[in-house]
Amino acid sequence: MSLTINTNPAAIRASFNLAKNNKNLQDSLTRLSSGKRITKPADDAGGLAVSMKLTASINRTRAAISNIQNSLSFGEVQDGALQAATRIVDRLAELKSLSLDVMKSSADISNYNTEFQALQQQLQSITAETFNGVSLFAGTTASGGSTTFGTDKNVVSVFTSDRGAAGSVVSLHKATLLAALTFNGSNSATATTDAGATGGSNITLANASNMLSIGALGISFFTRALENIATLRAENGATMTRLQFAEDHLRLTSANLEAANSRIMDVDVASESTALAKYNILSQASAAMLAQANMSQSTALMLLG
Repeated sequence: MSLTINTNPAAIRASFNLAKNNKNLQDSLTRLSSGKRITKPADDAGGLAVSMKLTASINRTRAAISNIQNSLSFGEVQDGALQAATRIVDRLAELKSLSLDVMKSSADISNYNTEFQALQQQLQSITAETFNGVSLFAGTTASGGSTTFGTDKNVVSVFTSDRGAAGSVVSLHKATLLAALTFNGSNSATATTDAGATGGSNITLANASNMLSIGALGISFFTRALENIATLRAENGATMTRLQFAEDHLRLTSANLEAANSRIMDVDVASESTALAKYNILSQASAAMLAQANMSQSTALMLLG
């Protein structure tokens, strides 16, 4: 190999290796400090694209879980109101039974009637309760002299996947509590939870503006009202159970998506720390050899002297 002054091939190659080893060292430091295997698109463009889609899906799944939890809270509050309504109807039935005692004077019955009508006001207030501004119970619509309970607007759609409306949906019904307390005419057997009555034959236990007296209804009305409320609570419980299973499924899906994303994005610390040690040594060795290569040109001075 010829001895030259203008060009030092050994130093050039040493400089190239030093730059390459320093780059690898810096990349390794960046990966370990960030915990990510892919720190820029050039590291793995395809993997980064997949990771971005997975991350978006994970975020949407978390949002869906939050929505389901809010829906469960709605159902819990609704069931609490139904429990309160049950206790009130049970007390109304008790007052009715007490008023049938032949030993009670008209003054006693009047006292019972005072509480009887006050409880009807409380029932009416329960039917108007809301959760964060959203009505807990189905409203009523009047058309042509008839009253209808539980229209379509009283069904709330809960999206239980990261795909929104394109995925699975659970229908959360606002309980038709007012209908459960409303009877057609004077026959309790016709009381329903999804249909109203026409004209003035409609009677309800939850009408603060037209309260019933304690003698207006028989025991059978309260029995049917309790059965209707029990049905509403059963429907509420069924929906909440489905929402809980949907939440469990979403949590498992989220965990699996995060694991898949981790395999793409997260750095293997054991492997990368080994690479860091290697590039650190190579970088130092390259620097030392570059120094030696630069000194080798001094041999030419001996020939010139």
